[in-house]
Amino acid sequence: MADLSTSYMGLKLKNPIILGASNLVTKPESIEQIEEAGIGAIVYKSLFEEQIQLESIQLDEDLHEYEERNAEMTKLFPDMEHAGPKEHLLNVKTLKKKVNVPVIASLNAIYETTWVDYAKELEQTGVDALEINLYAVPGYFEIEGEKLEEKQIQVVKSVKKAVKIPVSVKLSPFYSNTLNFIKKLDEAGADGYILFNRFFQPEIDIDTEKFYYPWDLTHERDHQLALRYAGLLHGNIDASICASRGISNSADVIKMLLAGADVVQMVSAFYRNQPSYAATLITELNEWMDNKGYKKISDFRGKLSRKNLKDPFTYQRAQYVDILMKSEEIFKTHPMV
Repeated sequence: MADLSTSYMGLKLKNPIILGASNLVTKPESIEQIEEAGIGAIVYKSLFEEQIQLESIQLDEDLHEYEERNAEMTKLFPDMEHAGPKEHLLNVKTLKKKVNVPVIASLNAIYETTWVDYAKELEQTGVDALEINLYAVPGYFEIEGEKLEEKQIQVVKSVKKAVKIPVSVKLSPFYSNTLNFIKKLDEAGADGYILFNRFFQPEIDIDTEKFYYPWDLTHERDHQLALRYAGLLHGNIDASICASRGISNSADVIKMLLAGADVVQMVSAFYRNQPSYAATLITELNEWMDNKGYKKISDFRGKLSRKNLKDPFTYQRAQYVDILMKSEEIFKTHPMV
């Protein structure tokens, strides 16, 4: 049997499969199943500062809705402090004590000071690492992209300075030059990168003429962008590479490792197939390695990265003309039905 152990941001994992941030961690039975199935690590669902602030405002409005009616009535609504992140922090701490695999906290903050404050509090729960989610929705025409990047890089520097545990950055692909931005984050001291975040986008119901946010699982082939960047980054940065988004089965896991990823994060696959699906993934990864004669993951990780390919432009081709030039070869391999 092959050795599936690997290293991610300096953390020792028994295999490269990680449960990504999701509500699965709120279900004790799911956590029990996925740990028994052999998961390598678990990311606790994200702490959203924006949500905490909104809930705090709503609570304050509810508490003071009737306070001006008369003096006696205000006594029925005493001041209360919003729980803020306390419940979330307690849940993270509880999970860390419960499982025997590395636990990674996830954070979405707004201001530099609160990024640091929440990072410190999450570290105190005993988690093994921290995952920060960088994403800025452009809301003003006047703000230059470079300014947004500088702000995010400063956040990484500040968080790294404030905590001792490894810090990974979960990225969006929406940068003018994602590779250049990652290089700057590498220089800022980031310990890992998750490729890529999947964001909820607004949709419109044409019958009600209102906005809503559809909740969809990832789809087949959604992993291809992460595959491209894992292949481009392998061997060119100091930090670890984690592929995410649209990784559905063991074949997808193997593809990411061949491209150069150190680990993968999966969520939708566990919703579709139950948390115990981790055992199937591990078994199939083992079988593939045995059939190929690989003893450990490092034997083939990055084998198909840009750094190790004879054709260094494989990952850089993006135009349709490149496909047309090799159309005969493609159709021999994948004939049209």
